Amino acid sequence: MTRPDAPLDPRLHDQMIEAIALRRDRAAFACLFEYFAPRLKAWLIKSGATPGAAEDFAQDAMLTVWRKADLFDGRKARAATWIFTIARNRRLDILRRDARPLPTPEIELAGEDVLRPDELLSMSQDADRVRDALARLSPEHVEVLRLAFFVDSSHSEIARQLDLPLGTVKSRIRNAMTKLRLILAPSEEASR
Repeated sequence: MTRPDAPLDPRLHDQMIEAIALRRDRAAFACLFEYFAPRLKAWLIKSGATPGAAEDFAQDAMLTVWRKADLFDGRKARAATWIFTIARNRRLDILRRDARPLPTPEIELAGEDVLRPDELLSMSQDADRVRDALARLSPEHVEVLRLAFFVDSSHSEIARQLDLPLGTVKSRIRNAMTKLRLILAPSEEASR
């Protein structure tokens, strides 16, 4: 279609993604890949990724563009914004996943520290307070908190599941956390 280093009209990028979504147009994807993959890699390296990891993230992001081209909406964002957001989110997802400690099997050994009854009671009371506070939130806020913190979904996954813009998901999570803090604050001050 065009040389990968030649600047492309952003509308052409949008059209290429639409061609991928509608016809699985390999030529359009090859052109997008040649144009965006090196830019993604450079951006990811500047963001702190190693060259090898940046290459992997860029390829993963472009593969996601191929698989999810039908989710692209040119009215919400330009193709470049959408592609760089995918790369950023995939990198964050992988960093989060890699930062989690590996699950360890729970083995009861004699002599292990056992929680004291007052610690168990305190934990139970905390759980009750949080449950009561969640009951005071709107269903929309409870749902995004459930997906973000109990199901451990990324913000982009939540946006896809709930068919909401990513910004709306982030706002709902932030607003829900603020409301929870306000609801729980008097109880926290009383326990000090």
